[in-house]
Amino acid sequence: MAIKVLLYEDNESLRKSIQTLLQWNSEFDVLAAMPDATSVKDDIVALQPDVILMDIDMPGGNGVEAVATIRSAGNQVPVIMFTVFDDDDNIFNAICAGANGYLLKKNFDQIPASIKDVLDGGAPMTGSVAKRVLTFVPQNKLQKNPEIETLSSREKEILEYIVKGYSYKMIAAEISIAVETVRSHIKKIYKKLQVNSATEAVYKFNQH
Repeated sequence: MAIKVLLYEDNESLRKSIQTLLQWNSEFDVLAAMPDATSVKDDIVALQPDVILMDIDMPGGNGVEAVATIRSAGNQVPVIMFTVFDDDDNIFNAICAGANGYLLKKNFDQIPASIKDVLDGGAPMTGSVAKRVLTFVPQNKLQKNPEIETLSSREKEILEYIVKGYSYKMIAAEISIAVETVRSHIKKIYKKLQVNSATEAVYKFNQH
């Protein structure tokens, strides 16, 4: 079954290019390509996407605000930010709002792989963005965060891989356990940290 994608992008030329890129691949089905995200809650209910590609700077509402709206409604559909902005504030705010990935528009060709990655539990990010994210997380947070201390040694090990942006499959390969076992551990980690995504878990470190 094709992966159902919902796209929000105000640049008409780029919007059509993304549609074309995904429609050439039978693995994807672009449900709709919208110039703004003002109706995002209704769109999700009506279209039931598997993943959302979200621009940040759009008329009628900021993409980061749209992600916050999605999460406040209790919807956990994966959202990948797709933007020209690579500054700390936009990255930080997007991830804190509940975004699952962050791609820069210059990495247009990475969209298909990133969609698959986020659906596999990964947190796809442009390389330069990932480096910035890691600078937000002091290395000693794993030891000092009291919530982190409630995790088992195996959960801490897996969380360290999450911080590095590893997908479920990559973590399973690294520590020689089944993907479903990784998934089970990550569910427990999210519950203990009171988060809903890998990127939220990363930012949890920076809140203490």
